[in-house]
Amino acid sequence: KERHQIEIIVIDDDEYGQIDLVHLEQELAKGAEMVTLTHTPTSGGLINPAESVGTLCNAYNTFFVLDACQSIGQIPINVKEIGCQVLSATSRKYLRGPRGVGFLYVEESALDQIEPPFLDLRAATWTSDMGYEIVDGAKRFENWETNFAGKLGLGAAIDYALDLTVEKTSKRLKTLAEILRSKLASLNQLSIHDQGQDKGGIVTFSIEGLESEVVSQKLRAQKINTSTTAPGAARFDLDHRGIPTVVRASTHYYNSEEEIDCFVSAVAALSK
Repeated sequence: KERHQIEIIVIDDDEYGQIDLVHLEQELAKGAEMVTLTHTPTSGGLINPAESVGTLCNAYNTFFVLDACQSIGQIPINVKEIGCQVLSATSRKYLRGPRGVGFLYVEESALDQIEPPFLDLRAATWTSDMGYEIVDGAKRFENWETNFAGKLGLGAAIDYALDLTVEKTSKRLKTLAEILRSKLASLNQLSIHDQGQDKGGIVTFSIEGLESEVVSQKLRAQKINTSTTAPGAARFDLDHRGIPTVVRASTHYYNSEEEIDCFVSAVAALSK
């Protein structure tokens, strides 16, 4: 905001906690130049209606950037159906690839509208003492120094996901997540914090009287892997809802209902 002298407007949530499309259209009608949307937040299971956002953005000829960090590999994604000009994603989450690598999609018609933030001999050609030309295509967003091993791992993870099909993976992990939410909801002194009409595999909760970091540590001691999300990673969500750090349990296709029962039993023992 300060560097580029732009105005940032935060769109309201609707009654389900997802992006308010009415407020979004009001701002688009005022001449907003770009919309950036987190498809699935780190702090809860909701999946934002990206296709509806894309439809509105295209109707107002507004640039649309989608953060698919948590959603890629978790749900089917078609950039043409969504209508975004840019999509960014990481390897290490639901794709289960290596850390330290990700990828960027830029619609071909949008390439010349964006100057890369970093220019080196991969992204541009040094044409004269004080002149340069940015290379054609998506390579303009790549760096000379690159993580080749990470790229190979990402490619293998993508092949694996496509072989299984994201449609089957998504259906399976969503079913398991709903089972998990239902069973956790029956526990005393436990609150589930997921919102949204469409929910994915991320399940967040907290236990009254116990810090979420402590809950996660106690579960880890039983070889049960969870993570925590603090307000510092989700200011527009947890902060605005007045929720402290939450425990995050993410289901995937390889989990079983027996594992969910084991997890719920372990959480129940902590919540007594």
